[in-house]
Amino acid sequence: MKKPYFIIDFDSTFTRIEALDLLAEIVLSNTHPKKRDKILQQIQDITNQGMDGSLDFRSSLTQRLALLHVHREDIQELAEQLKKQVSPSFLRNQKHLNALRETVYVVSNGFADFITPVIVDYGLIAENVFANEFLYDEEGFVTGFNPDIPLSRSGGKSQVIKNLKLKGDVYVIGDGANDLEIRKAGFANKFYLFTENVEREKVKKEADHIAPSFDEILYELKMSRSLSYPKNRIKVLLLEGVHPAAAKRFEQEGYKVEYLETALSEDELCKKIKNVNILGIRSKTQITEKVIASAKRLINVGAFCIGTNQIDLEACTRHGVAVFNAPFSNTRSVVELAIAEIIMLVRNLPDKARAMHNGKWEKSARAAHEVRGKKLGIVGYGNIGAQLSVLGEALGLEVYFYDIADKLSLGNARKCNSLDELLSTADIVTLHVDGRPENDRIFGPEQFAKMKDGAIFLNLARGQVVQVDALRDAILSGKLGGCAVDVFPSEPKSNNEPFESELVGLPNTILTPHIGGSTAEAQENIGQFVPNKIIQYINTGSTTGSVNFPNVQLSGFKESHRLLHIHHNVPNVLAQIDQILARYNINILGQYLKTNEQIGYVITDVDQVYGQELIEELKQIEPTIWFRVLY
Repeated sequence: MKKPYFIIDFDSTFTRIEALDLLAEIVLSNTHPKKRDKILQQIQDITNQGMDGSLDFRSSLTQRLALLHVHREDIQELAEQLKKQVSPSFLRNQKHLNALRETVYVVSNGFADFITPVIVDYGLIAENVFANEFLYDEEGFVTGFNPDIPLSRSGGKSQVIKNLKLKGDVYVIGDGANDLEIRKAGFANKFYLFTENVEREKVKKEADHIAPSFDEILYELKMSRSLSYPKNRIKVLLLEGVHPAAAKRFEQEGYKVEYLETALSEDELCKKIKNVNILGIRSKTQITEKVIASAKRLINVGAFCIGTNQIDLEACTRHGVAVFNAPFSNTRSVVELAIAEIIMLVRNLPDKARAMHNGKWEKSARAAHEVRGKKLGIVGYGNIGAQLSVLGEALGLEVYFYDIADKLSLGNARKCNSLDELLSTADIVTLHVDGRPENDRIFGPEQFAKMKDGAIFLNLARGQVVQVDALRDAILSGKLGGCAVDVFPSEPKSNNEPFESELVGLPNTILTPHIGGSTAEAQENIGQFVPNKIIQYINTGSTTGSVNFPNVQLSGFKESHRLLHIHHNVPNVLAQIDQILARYNINILGQYLKTNEQIGYVITDVDQVYGQELIEELKQIEPTIWFRVLY
């Protein structure tokens, strides 16, 4: 197969910056800051005018050089700095581009004096660099440029390519109008507008293909590359106003991110999710079987919260979608809110505050107590319950807890043998259970009746675990001395919808809009934690922290390809995979298999030499759910 020709621009394409802008910074490093900034801005403006075609290129070049007093040593310093400024996607694919070096040309309106050292250092051929040349005086100062070189004029790039008389497919990669002109002149099959470093709107309108990275170009041309799938093609949908840190992290990785402040209904999400690869939600959006079935490209769901009961985990598993959550990131925030509400309710502060807002001065110690010495009953001794236990004890509370699983008590906390034992013992009962179906409506009239008269009740866990009408009756009857509720069976989708509840207006009652984990610190932690887990899964196949996949901790891999095979958990799949690999004489460098009740997850590191036929055959193994290749 004949290699295609690549015509690559240098400034803002092969490198991340405009070389003359950097040269100006070097030359003006000892100039007064105000004067320096003024000249730098002038140079940048002239550069942009030349790149978008609004200024004749020779005029652009002449005007920029006239603003500087450049010495040969400045050029040498520039070349050294530019070696560190190669665009990331070109660095990633250095090996693959160097394999094509005979048909790779760097054609630039810049200067060979600093371009050639960078290109040779990268591994490409010096003779394939076409650029302008500086003229120097006897002392080594730049006096101008060689006017006979076509690249000092508008249309120069087209002239150079015409003179090369290339036979075969020619692809131009660049960021400016002078790169586009090569294809418009008929000397190239396609112009790729390279936008990894800069986007020029005027050029964008006429580009054949927008390429956010060199990976995208190699992928589109089905050529050897460092990444099996370009990161710019991975689409992320973030809902419910998750912390902006999440969007930033995904964008840093090169993914395309859409960000919405609200939740979506099932039908809305079914339409929106069709081509999404990563979905990020909090607690309101419901991920149903219908939603998962509508997602044709979904790889991950990220729950930017602790709970995952809003997600049909079985459906995700059947479709090969790995789900990650944040089990620890907002623990402290929930615990602090619980402590604050306990103190407020024991002091009867909600009623006192309401009276003050109504203009009533009700100074009294009636129904106001210290928390010290009170008995705190924690239902659910997980991450939140355990930390609340420690902080509660530090406040002087006697701590009791009940959990259906065996849990080691922290500090002096005492384990109760039954929920009834805890209810009859505690002055304050706080719920910290998960959202499993067995916990639906577990707190009703019977449980409230077993609590102490005047006890305090908190639910910062799940809205559906408490029968709200029974809680209302317990408050109004005086059975309970007060309550705090942060979660509700039915919650508004956004801040624009009204909130309605039977608990509104009750005495000594604190109602909060599901903000237990909504602190700046917690949300930022979650906004970093969940994307990092997802990115690790996409990059390496590691499933550590997934709530529905077998947990496998994988290191990175070099000089190999990693095959990820997700299949229904039936016998003989691993044997079939190995038989296919053996038939193609593929050497296995490492292999891992882990299963749960529903699926098996096989990770195989192999030598790099194989064909598409192998991939297709592995995909055809009957129980296959999802197959990916990483390299």
